[in-house]
Amino acid sequence: MKKINIVIAICAVMLCVVYQQCKSTKPSNDPRGDEYAGSATCIKCHSNIYKSYLHTAHYIASVPASEEYVHGSFANGQNVVIINPHQKVVMEKKGKDMFQTLYLDGKPVERHRFDIVMGGVKGESYLYWEGNALYQLPISYFKQLNEWLVSPGYPPGTANFKRAIKSRCFECHASYIHDAPGEEQLTEAEQFDKSSAILSIDCERCHGPGAQHAEYQTENPQLKIAKFMVSYRSLSRAQRMDMCGVCHSGNKSEMLLSTFAFKPGDTLAKFKLADFTSKVDSAHLDVHGNQLQLLQSSKCFINSNMDCATCHDAHQNQRGQTAVFAQKCQTCHNEVKHTYCKLANASNTAIIKNNCIQCHMPALASKAIIAPTGVKVASSEILVHTHHIAIYPDQTQKILGMLAK
Repeated sequence: MKKINIVIAICAVMLCVVYQQCKSTKPSNDPRGDEYAGSATCIKCHSNIYKSYLHTAHYIASVPASEEYVHGSFANGQNVVIINPHQKVVMEKKGKDMFQTLYLDGKPVERHRFDIVMGGVKGESYLYWEGNALYQLPISYFKQLNEWLVSPGYPPGTANFKRAIKSRCFECHASYIHDAPGEEQLTEAEQFDKSSAILSIDCERCHGPGAQHAEYQTENPQLKIAKFMVSYRSLSRAQRMDMCGVCHSGNKSEMLLSTFAFKPGDTLAKFKLADFTSKVDSAHLDVHGNQLQLLQSSKCFINSNMDCATCHDAHQNQRGQTAVFAQKCQTCHNEVKHTYCKLANASNTAIIKNNCIQCHMPALASKAIIAPTGVKVASSEILVHTHHIAIYPDQTQKILGMLAK
């Protein structure tokens, strides 16, 4: 009888094991595979964080086009970009759909719909689907100027609707997309499986695959210590920097592997070669896209254990919150007396305490964000804060002058 009970117990254990394995390998609706749970699953337990995250630059890195995310004016007179004396592009609405239409000597010759919005902080660029290929629309919107302008990188005087978008663009502006299976390459444009596109930088792009974590925590709600999920704090400083460097280390490096496969704890050098050609020159900075190298060249970084998350909270919209960043600076520099600064005086010492980054990480013109066109030159008004933390005497004098007013 005892032997029968033992056999029954063993069988029961084996059935439980098989059941758990079947549960953990159940088909996933996420195009990245069964390891991934999808953001909708994360929301169930982390709704407050997710609601806050919806307003961040990571979320609006790519979103479906809608009136909520396309901010340029479609009003008559404000919806036209003159390309050259014979061509203009007009932003038009047809019901809920938005279009860019090219006119040649007053006659419409080409029209394409806004399908995807990329960016959303400094400006917005737009993509449209043509079959299984994606192309960039020739007109972008620049928030700092509140103006429609020709998209970055277009030759002067042209409105080209055939600039193909590659998966590399999605590696930094989205969470995933893969090529259309068995699709014959009829054009030079990369062919995508539309159903595989995961827009925005979602939870698992930074936190890693979460299906096993979500399943375990759901079945064990009383356990408050996260299981089967890599903790950001547990990573080394180099690993944390590599995570951010996936998208914030510039585009000049040769790619070795798709960064869609990068997971927390991976080494970035396995995915892209280091860019040794772009040396930091504080006098001639192009501050678009290489934030990682700029930060790593700073004395603040070299002489501390700081990383990107020391100042940035990826779950919060911190744009324009200079006082918040100033408080971050003062955790290390609380004894700094700006009354000894040759550019400051007693009357503005209190003011500059809340504006550290204005002087030491000034907003500088970026040559990469907007290029000259036939009728519009590159604007020095398109500014981005440099991540090379240093002393900028000329910029500081301008900033102190503005703050004193």
